Amino acid sequence: MAEIAIKVETRDRIGSSNSKRLRHSGWIPGVLYGKTQDAIPVSIDARDLRSALSTDAGLNALLRVNLEGKYHLTMAREIQKHPVRHTISHVDLMVVEANDPIVAEVPLVLIGEAQSVSRGDGRVEQLVFNLQVKAVPRDIPHSIEVDITEMKIHDTIKIGDIKLGSGMEFEGDKDIIVVIGQPPRGVKTLSDETTEES
Repeated sequence: MAEIAIKVETRDRIGSSNSKRLRHSGWIPGVLYGKTQDAIPVSIDARDLRSALSTDAGLNALLRVNLEGKYHLTMAREIQKHPVRHTISHVDLMVVEANDPIVAEVPLVLIGEAQSVSRGDGRVEQLVFNLQVKAVPRDIPHSIEVDITEMKIHDTIKIGDIKLGSGMEFEGDKDIIVVIGQPPRGVKTLSDETTEES
């Protein structure tokens, strides 16, 4: 994943009035922090940030900032937005180490067409839309694709069934179902029949 340079400056004044003044001048108030970096109030160029977060990497974009002559590799975290305009009003920049694994939320995208499910008047239901992935920052994928082509009615795909690249692993319960081939409406599912028998 490529690094994207954004303009960041230290912010001496804090408070709502100063934050509002910053936003009107094209800057977004924020905080830069990390495991070995004390929290520093900063202002971030709004245009740079919007452009960086609009790439395929989305919120997992690697942002390279130069703060007082020192370069930091960061990722945007804890983004606050205006309740009406939905523009970014505050953002935390988390300093990351190039070779230190982190946990990030990655979108799950279904690909292919489950013809066996659709021919049986069933439907593919996606139950999970984002997954927690642990990897070094540059290996965090833009998205995770799951091929549903071979799915049949009652088939399930769990987190543990999804293949990741080398050096990446899922965080959390691997038995969570992310996709299921549902039967037609009105048809009993296997779970319904098990409940009746008991």
